Amino acid sequence: MYRIGKLAKLANVTVDTIRYYEKQQMMDHEIRTEGGFRLYSESDLQRLKFIRFSRQLGFGLDAIRDLLSIRVDPAHHTCLESKAIVQARLDEVNARITELKNMQRSLQRLSDACCGEAHSSDCCSILEALEQGTDPQPEDLPHQH
Repeated sequence: MYRIGKLAKLANVTVDTIRYYEKQQMMDHEIRTEGGFRLYSESDLQRLKFIRFSRQLGFGLDAIRDLLSIRVDPAHHTCLESKAIVQARLDEVNARITELKNMQRSLQRLSDACCGEAHSSDCCSILEALEQGTDPQPEDLPHQH
């Protein structure tokens, strides 16, 4: 059995994180010492690690609750349910990657459109593009300002 500080250290989280998950009803602290200190089992440690790793993968609390319920009651759930939750997160990540790649291309075009000289920024192509809300297109690049 572990006290909350030891549990936090073993799971590489803070005590406040454990308390937060308890308030979110994702963890329990049913066992207490005579002095009132919370005690946690090896099962609690595994649950906390499950939650922490799920958070690292970007799952929201509702998805983690769903995954936990599947984990603790496997007789009433299927792998299909777990896969659907993971697939939804994967779809979100793929959409974000696409968004980031588009952002990267736009930023690269902004950077490429600027001469980068140490002259006045009165006619800086980056500032002009941002002001106009336009993304310099590759064909616009030869006449750098």
